[in-house]
This record gives sequence, C-alpha cells and structure tokens, in this order.
Amino acid sequence: MVNIIIGLILVVFIPAYSIEPIQPIPQKIDYDREKAELGKILFHDPILSRDRSVSCASCHDVYEKWGTDHRKASVGVGGKVGTVNAPTVFNTFFNFRQFWNGRAKNLKEQVEGPIHNPIEMGMNKEEIERRLNETPFYKKMFKKIYKSDRIEYEMVIDAIVEFEKALITPNSKFDRYLRGEVQLTKEEKEGYMLFKKFGCITCHNGINVGGNSFQKIGAIKPYPWSPENPDRYKLTRRDFDKNRYKVPSLRNIECTYPYFHDGSIETLEDAIRTMAYHNLGFKLNEEEVRKIVAFLKTLTGELPEILKKDLKE
Repeated sequence: MVNIIIGLILVVFIPAYSIEPIQPIPQKIDYDREKAELGKILFHDPILSRDRSVSCASCHDVYEKWGTDHRKASVGVGGKVGTVNAPTVFNTFFNFRQFWNGRAKNLKEQVEGPIHNPIEMGMNKEEIERRLNETPFYKKMFKKIYKSDRIEYEMVIDAIVEFEKALITPNSKFDRYLRGEVQLTKEEKEGYMLFKKFGCITCHNGINVGGNSFQKIGAIKPYPWSPENPDRYKLTRRDFDKNRYKVPSLRNIECTYPYFHDGSIETLEDAIRTMAYHNLGFKLNEEEVRKIVAFLKTLTGELPEILKKDLKE
C-alpha cells in the first residue's frame, strides 16, 4: 500500500513533459553577467580579426539573424569565403559537442576555432593580447572584472564563452505547451505526431531538439559526399563517418536558413523533403510537409535576455 501511495505521489509531481522526447529550455541559467557583458563587446569587435574586418558577430548575428549570417558559407578576413554554413550560436550551451563534426568538446574550444582559423579571423594569442592591452577601454574593463593589470588571452576566451553561454532562447510555444501553459493548434499537434511517427525524433530530441549525437545524412538513400565536407570523416578517416555530422538543433529553425552543412537548402520545406527522402527513404506529401513545418515553427523561442536591453535602446 505504501509503494502505491509513493507511486501516486511521483506521478503527481513529475512534470508531464518528462515523458516527452523533447524537453523545454530552462527559462534561466546561471552565468556571470559582468563577464558576459564584456564577452558581448568582444564578440562584436573586429579587433579580434587579423585585418580588423570581421568579428564573431559577422558570422553569428545575434540581433537580426538568430545567431547565423544567412549565407551558404561565411566570409572571413580578406574577403575569404569558407566552405561551411555557420550554425547558429544560440543554445550551443546545450550541445554535447561543437561544430558540424564535433571537433570541439566545449564552448571554449569552439570560440578558439574561428579566432585562429586563417580563413575566418586569422589571429594568434600574442596579437590579441597586444591589441587589447594597448586599448584603454579594455584595460579598464578587464581590470575591473578579472582584477589583473594585464589582459591575458585566456581571459578573452573566458568572457566570450560566458556571453555565448547566455545565448539561450527559452519560452517557445512548444516549450510552453510542454509546461502545460498553452495548447498547440490542430495542425501543429499533427505535425508533432508526424515528426515522431516518421522517426525524426530519433535524432532530434532533448533540450536542443538535436545537438546530442552524431548521425549520417543519407542513412537510407545515399547523399552526395565530398572530401571537403566538414563531417566526422575529416577527423577519423573512417568510411563509416562519411556524411556523419553532429545533429543540428531545430530550435529557431525557421529563422536559421539556409540549411545543411553547405547551406545548399534555402527553405525549411525543402530541408524537410530532403531529410525525409535520404534518411527515411520516402517522399512526404505536401500536407505532411505543411504540418511538420507548422510544428517546427513552434520551436522559435524568445531572444536571449542578455540582448533584450540592447534591442530596446
């Protein structure tokens, strides 16, 4: 009898969304606001690129483009064009690895990657320290926050990481639905049912609706492969890893076009059709596509709290 009572208590107090394969984003996470505000300034300052032409925000526009640049491939120092579509920087805190092939295990490694990449920002540790230590504004800010008379490279990375950590987009309609605060429309709910029925949920689940596993595009119907692909094969050199990527988050997906690692897909509808064909092995009809799109649009959240003040000014 006691076990039955305990079981009933657990049922009452376990949130309904705990049995769902998708979890809502926490409405707040802990981070150091002072460091994050400094990181936000650094994130937008081209002083961190070799020719002072680009900043982190050049590829990850956090105010107007939902943490992306809406280009097939980003443009770096000297106008050099990369070969990879820039993933959104929003909600990366929840990813189990960073970059398309997961070569960075955390945000610190992710931040350092573009800074040192010769096509992106082309900088080195010594030049970053020299420039910032010659800038009175930064000397004052780092002294206040890090209590140091000299700006060290590790402090710069630490501040930018703290800013990126704060870039979460909570309270999407779907999050609120999971918390029992709102209802989905008939079409949105049917889209979610199809999303689960067809198996999309197998890869796109958890808090970030993705970002927690490596999976192959072309698992059923082969997808074109190129040695230039930023896939797992580039790291492991195992044939098994060709066209295998970190599953992208579907959070804010309607706003983070174009799609796929090469930015080759312009619309959300075409992205759904392509994935269904290559990874499910069949073509969706237009009604199914429309309903899944309706569901995916419920994953658009609020802009990060750390940006809201700037947008009002």
